[in-house]
Amino acid sequence: MKKIYVRRGLILLGIVLLIWLTSFNHTINVENLGFWGNLTQPAPTPDNSYTMPEKEADRLDVLILGIRGKDDPDATDGGPLLTDSIEILSYNKKTNAASLVSLPRDLQVLVQDDRLDKLNTVYEYGYYHSSDPIAFVKNKISQITGVYIDKMVVINFSSFKEIVDSLGGVDITLAKPFDENKQWGYEFHLPAGLNHLDGQQALYYARSRYSSTDFDRSQRQQQIMLAIKDKLVNLNLMSDPVKTFNIFNAIRKDIVTDIGIFDINQFLSLAKQVDFNKVKKYVISTDNLVHEARDTNNSYILLPNVAEFKEIKDEFQLILK
Repeated sequence: MKKIYVRRGLILLGIVLLIWLTSFNHTINVENLGFWGNLTQPAPTPDNSYTMPEKEADRLDVLILGIRGKDDPDATDGGPLLTDSIEILSYNKKTNAASLVSLPRDLQVLVQDDRLDKLNTVYEYGYYHSSDPIAFVKNKISQITGVYIDKMVVINFSSFKEIVDSLGGVDITLAKPFDENKQWGYEFHLPAGLNHLDGQQALYYARSRYSSTDFDRSQRQQQIMLAIKDKLVNLNLMSDPVKTFNIFNAIRKDIVTDIGIFDINQFLSLAKQVDFNKVKKYVISTDNLVHEARDTNNSYILLPNVAEFKEIKDEFQLILK
């Protein structure tokens, strides 16, 4: 029975499907992510735009954050706890509909009280200023999206690379060539058509942004996540215990999550019901719900087109219907 649980659980969410393997002790691993600073729980944000939604019995929403981690070579300059990837996997338990929505990291939000900053700073702020950073981030994202975030996963990029390599790489199909000439110190190129990517290539493809936009990058991140899911579905990991062990070791040290052993049944049920080929993918961008602006320091930010995040909240409700 335990083998069946492990095999089905791995099919669930690409990276997230592996997360519950780290949770048998129901602990949060923060050793490799930085230092716990001031453990004072901040007061709730007093603003009508940030009303906390009610938990929905027929809906499951999982927040997935991608960070550099302090072991990243560029972490000192770029911020090890800033989130480069902000995704929400949503599932409607009545209709079995599922969606994967990317939130823009440059969206300006009220992080705490009168502190305005970009969305990608929320995890870092909660990490250093809250006694419960996971709850802090989940509450803030819930307030912005209008959906109650049930669970959260934070994964750093080194673990992402190791997962892909442990799987033997992933496959993606490109409608046109992809080039990043500025970011990685050499010309990173993928031709049109089918590409087999190792961990480093997958990481570069998912993180490249100098030759394209953050919105394009969000679409590529979704593509890689679903490619990992496809690889997991096609591999019989239980017939290869060495590969399974390698994947487990790759993620357990670099994961922060509140998914615990008591959540397994819910995730297994989801894994059996979701048709991942029909997952609705959506990127919040300047083509739909946000617009470009400058803050008081003349820094680039994104603002919602409609006050109080109303359109963003409406979209999260509509996308599963």
